[in-house]
Amino acid sequence: MPKASEIKKGFAIESNGKTLLVKDIEVTTPGGRGGSKIYKMRCTDLATGARVEERYKSDDVVETVEMNKKAVSFSYVDGDDYIFMDNADYSQYVFKHADVEDDLLFINEDTQGIHVILVNGESVGLELPSSVELVIEETDPSIKGASASARTKPARLSTGLVVQVPEYIATGDRVIINTAERKYMSRA
Repeated sequence: MPKASEIKKGFAIESNGKTLLVKDIEVTTPGGRGGSKIYKMRCTDLATGARVEERYKSDDVVETVEMNKKAVSFSYVDGDDYIFMDNADYSQYVFKHADVEDDLLFINEDTQGIHVILVNGESVGLELPSSVELVIEETDPSIKGASASARTKPARLSTGLVVQVPEYIATGDRVIINTAERKYMSRA
């Protein structure tokens, strides 16, 4: 079984008889000597959908739940449901808007590398690729000769996500966005 320091976002863990899906991890280092790091994990209870916070020291052993991943692609929206299709056998996985709201900022019809996370055969979440290519829908006009400066400006992408981009980027440009940090990486 892994230690708390080895757990990553998207892992399924067992805690107090509940199966939890790790949504976010915050690491804090207490002051003083010999203080071990504390991992605060924001999770979703897979049975009830409730949000749960768990705290572990870095050397605590955490029980993980076996999970599988399948490559999927975004298919369509049906009311409040978002349907993703398995790339291999064309089976469909349905997610409510609230369950994948944060992930939708990085997903469009062309997004490749999305995986559905399965725990005990049930779809519990999505795993995004490390970077995605999106189109800038709205930003201030580009400034000629601004390529040498490190100044940035806000840009709204086709999915609604707002990121800071260099001044030379214009509306309609395709850019690569880091999904973990929600930051501009480069032009596509």
